[in-house]
Amino acid sequence: MIVFDDLTKRYGELLAVSGLSLTVSPGEVYAILGANGAGKTTALRCLATLLRPTTGRAAVAGFDSSSEPLEVRRRLGFLAASMGLYERLTPREVLAYFAGLQGMDDAAADQRIDELIERFDLRAFSRRLCGTLSTGQRQRVSIARAIVHDPPALVLDEPTLGLDVLSGETIHRFVAESRERGKAVLFSTHTMSEVELLADRVGILAAGRLVSEGTIPEVLARAEESSLSRAFLKIVRGAA
Repeated sequence: MIVFDDLTKRYGELLAVSGLSLTVSPGEVYAILGANGAGKTTALRCLATLLRPTTGRAAVAGFDSSSEPLEVRRRLGFLAASMGLYERLTPREVLAYFAGLQGMDDAAADQRIDELIERFDLRAFSRRLCGTLSTGQRQRVSIARAIVHDPPALVLDEPTLGLDVLSGETIHRFVAESRERGKAVLFSTHTMSEVELLADRVGILAAGRLVSEGTIPEVLARAEESSLSRAFLKIVRGAA
């Protein structure tokens, strides 16, 4: 469903991502880990059609992110690390606007918006301006916006950054439910407990390269460590 095939991204002399190859299957949650500057967000932005790879490719459901960006966007829900909501719109208006961008007719959009308002418990503030919402409330609106078209693939870039425990738990339940519904989920995080709770497989990036990949037990065994945090540090330091 989600494929990176030898993807490389350069910014002049800076090599941000180098020869990245990985796949995420339907019904799988894949966590991509790395220190700041390792290339995680750059890789995810290439997949989401926000950046063009220098070489190689990224694809969703067989559609290339560079040559078929509209087809990719129809099949991908992308939650960025920064919550860029329109502050003078209400959550309901934001969802209606993005449903329209996805080509949904009014009746289908209204039904879907009602479902999402209930699913993410937005009703109490669905008609307030987004600029007045808390961080947790804004993140729930951002997730609903990303999946208003019910895409088969999801990319979540640090989805729980800055959230309290209750808001973070809402995100965790959403990821688990997405797996159960057969979605392919690729997410980045710095929180190892989140990875241990959610991920079927893990990929570790260092200096733009994929330096370790596998299930958590496989990664731990390869690093000869008993915790994911220690394994991550050992792998990243060893790749330096």
